[in-house]
Amino acid sequence: MNFETVMQELETLGKERMKKIYASNGAHEPLFGVTTGEMKPIAKKIKLNQPLAEQLYHTGNYDAMYFAGVIAEPNAMTEADFDRWMDGAYFYMLSDFVVAVTLAEADIAEQVADKWILSGDELKMSAGWSCYCWLLGNQPDSAFEESKLADMLERVKSTIHDSPERTKYAMNNFIYTVGLSYLPLHDKAVEIAEAVGPVEVQRDKKKSSFLIASERIQKEVDKGRIGFKRKYVRC
Repeated sequence: MNFETVMQELETLGKERMKKIYASNGAHEPLFGVTTGEMKPIAKKIKLNQPLAEQLYHTGNYDAMYFAGVIAEPNAMTEADFDRWMDGAYFYMLSDFVVAVTLAEADIAEQVADKWILSGDELKMSAGWSCYCWLLGNQPDSAFEESKLADMLERVKSTIHDSPERTKYAMNNFIYTVGLSYLPLHDKAVEIAEAVGPVEVQRDKKKSSFLIASERIQKEVDKGRIGFKRKYVRC
């Protein structure tokens, strides 16, 4: 399948209801409104194709950009490539669920994520923290440096309440993910979650919401899910 064929397929699969849902979360035109489930049969035909992924990502069409992440070859991408994709990620569903997910399957994941976390840019920071969440939920505990993750938990504790709104979500999710998926620091994550307490996030034209990592971790404890790892990062 070539670029034109994929774009035609995506347009055919678009639904007005999904367009509205994506738009309510920050997507803007151009977009078709394709569900991720409906993308899977196309992805099976294509498998991985980095040149095609690049063409699709740079359309600026939300659905094409999402699908680009599904068929991308993470280890064919350089740090500059990920920076370029990040520059095109104009809202959190792209930064955290396309770029961060793709990065999490690359050998340079931590190197790039660390840089983004320190960038001071809301979506880059969010993507950096989100990348670690995807990594922790998939890689064995032995793949990580415990002292580094402990330092990151301390950084979250001291900075989360003063961080940009979308970054707060990703940082809160980092506490939760360490508590759920990284056994060596489960107790520390619980301690940090309790110290942080509720995190207020302000949303455009909506009431503030409160994120409480300690409650989310406790629910996983109650379900006996501590130590959970997912088989794949990408769908």
